[in-house]
Amino acid sequence: MGIKEYWIVDYQPFGAGKFVGEPKQPTISVCSLIGDEYEINQFRDNEPIISQIFPELKLTAHQILLTAD
Repeated sequence: MGIKEYWIVDYQPFGAGKFVGEPKQPTISVCSLIGDEYEINQFRDNEPIISQIFPELKLTAHQILLTAD
């Protein structure tokens, strides 16, 4: 039993380039447990967030990052 999904919201991109892209930019990483490993999907700007746990969710990365400041 593991955590099926977790999110990392890096709104001031302090994370490594591997996690927030190059050049660094605010990023939401959705980490989903597939088998025994996590698959990481990254979302920025107006990209819609895709969640296996919340498939009906209708939010963009921008909408979440706006509330972080």
